[in-house]
Amino acid sequence: MVPPRPASDWRRPWLSAYHLAFSLLTDPRYFYALSALVILGDAVLTQLIIRFVPYTEIDWETYIYQLELYLKGERDYSLISGPTGPIVYPAGHVHIHHALFNLTDSGNNLKVAQKVYAVLYIALLTTTCGIYGRAGGVPNWIVLLLPLSKRLHSIFVLRLFNDCWMSAFAHAAVLAYASAFDLLGTVLLGCALSVKMSALLYLPGLLVVLFKKHGLVGTLAHLAVLVSTQVAAGLPFLLHHPGSYLKHSYEFSRQFLYKWTVNWRFVSEETFLSQWWARGLLAGHVAALVTFGLCKWCKREGGAWAVISGGLRTPWRRPEGCHVTSDFTTTVLFTSNLIGILFARSLHYQFYSWYALQLPFLAWRTKYPLPSSKLVLLLAIEYAWNVFPSTLVSSATLCVANAVLVTGVWFGYPEEISSALSVDRQKTE
Repeated sequence: MVPPRPASDWRRPWLSAYHLAFSLLTDPRYFYALSALVILGDAVLTQLIIRFVPYTEIDWETYIYQLELYLKGERDYSLISGPTGPIVYPAGHVHIHHALFNLTDSGNNLKVAQKVYAVLYIALLTTTCGIYGRAGGVPNWIVLLLPLSKRLHSIFVLRLFNDCWMSAFAHAAVLAYASAFDLLGTVLLGCALSVKMSALLYLPGLLVVLFKKHGLVGTLAHLAVLVSTQVAAGLPFLLHHPGSYLKHSYEFSRQFLYKWTVNWRFVSEETFLSQWWARGLLAGHVAALVTFGLCKWCKREGGAWAVISGGLRTPWRRPEGCHVTSDFTTTVLFTSNLIGILFARSLHYQFYSWYALQLPFLAWRTKYPLPSSKLVLLLAIEYAWNVFPSTLVSSATLCVANAVLVTGVWFGYPEEISSALSVDRQKTE
């Protein structure tokens, strides 16, 4: 006769499963294991979206039409246009869509295009998990938040916006900088900038990172590399119509349409289109960056003037006393990007891809109490980006939430979280 099993035996598999799940969610040693599961799950989800959710045409046909003009020999940017308007992006955009043109049967095979963008999205998600892992300071379970954005999936595989390429290159650049592959990071950021000018939002924070790591001469060398990538990308147009190319691909004075704005719907159209409003936003943007630079990003070294004077004394090497970690690099670059988004002249729906996967990281660089308050902040931002068309409430919610997040980083951990946490512990002991 078989003796009865002890009551504890049947609970053993459940306890083991519980301990495994708990370790995956909380133990830093299992961060990449959980990330791999999230990436795999999101890859399946993305394929299901492609299979069951209808594609919506917005700009793909225009991209392809503009590319066809290029293939026919047109090199004057002012003469390259499409159904939804003229080309307003640097030439990296053209080269990417040249490759897509060949892969998708002259742009006609949308399923192939969607699969390419699905791979691009998973590459972005993988890179983001790598950034979080390198920087640290976030719980493992935070990666579960990354695949939850309905709008982000739509931007990639249901709309095929070129912002996706800029975001993927920019995140790859952040990972390279955080991993101390700075030259690679600059080349990748140059690739992002060659697709869309919005990559410049990282530049103020990047100057701080590079100056503290390489000094004045090293920073200027990286800027030279960044410029060189733009020359290389735009060469087919610069050789023939340089003025036209520079005017239309890097157009800082571009006027946006009020009907598409996501962030400023709560102001009148007259205000939105006015020059004083644009100048006010630019002034706010510059002021916020300068304030972070002077008061936060160099605080550990004794202030910005100490870093700058040290760098000028020894221009060929890093300023004395400067130590740049992966955490600092990621926090500063993400914050620089967020500040630019807060003060953007206008945000369109595809622009959410610029920072959607950075938001959980930034929320955990605040000191807002309890994870629930941070989750509410993230939910408010996701809500605002999913209201179409934008409303007074949704746009105000987005602006307030972005401002609250910037403020939270200011009063939280604007440099790096690990050393700040140790200081906080010492103060409480």
